Formats: sequence, C-alpha cells, structure tokens
Amino acid sequence: MRLLSPSLAAAHLSTLALSAAGGLWIAEPAIAAGQVPSCPGIHVTILGIRNSVGTVDCALFDGPRGFPRDVLRSAMRLVAMKVPSSEARCDFEDVPAGTYALVVLHDENMNGRVDSNWIGVPKEGYGFSNDARSSLSAPSFKDAGFVYDGGTLEMTVHLHY
Repeated sequence: MRLLSPSLAAAHLSTLALSAAGGLWIAEPAIAAGQVPSCPGIHVTILGIRNSVGTVDCALFDGPRGFPRDVLRSAMRLVAMKVPSSEARCDFEDVPAGTYALVVLHDENMNGRVDSNWIGVPKEGYGFSNDARSSLSAPSFKDAGFVYDGGTLEMTVHLHY
C-alpha cells in the first residue's frame, strides 16, 4: 500500500476518508481474493461487483459519529482500489481491538461519492459489514457494527445495486 498526500487524495476522492496517519490508503493488489492474509487485521472480501469500472472503496468506522455518510471526516481508515474483477479485497492491518463498522462503495465514475437518483436511492453499488441492509435509510452503526479482538478477522460484504 502507498500513502498519498492529503491534498492529492482530496482532489481525486473528495468525499472519502483520511486515515489516522493523515493520508489516504490506496490498495495495491497484494493479496488476491481467496488467499489467506499473513498479518492480523480485518480482511474483507467484497462480492457482487457488477463490472470492472471505477474503484472499490472500503471505509472503516470506529464509532457511530458520521456513519455511514461522512466518510471524509469520520472514517478511521479508507482503502480504495481499482476494481480487479467481480470480487475485491480490503485489508485493514494494525487495527486495535474494538467495535467497528464498514461501508463499501463501488464508485463506478470515480467522483468520490455515492451517486443517487432523485429520491436518494444509490445508483452505484454499496454494502455494509454484517451485510446490514438499508430499507428507507442506511443502517445504523449498531446494525453494521462488529467486535474485533485484535487478531485475524475474515468477513464478506455483498454489494447491492
């Protein structure tokens, strides 16, 4: 993974999260889907990506503040990558034990935000940890939240379009 300067990251992905280190994490294909990670962390397999256009963005929240919309100011970490196929993988390493929730977006036009129709229904793929579903609004942090013990956690998020 490489760390981009905050200004470059903000220019390209204006509504995505800045990491705790002050930059945006951009994933390079280090671990292919299906491979076992060698480091402790939160390892997320994203399924159901409808095409290879754009990026897959994974935002990790460590509390309900800003979840799930205020990614830029509230997410603890963000991994963004070009779409490799109908599956992708986000790896968050060096994460302390705690309660977290995850938002995944297939940003097909790479504008850094969730595009929606006139009534607010997303036009691009989205998903949440626990595969929490949205009905009339996005799920809460509590609905998408999971406990991480500091070891190796494998999870799967299915995208919905």
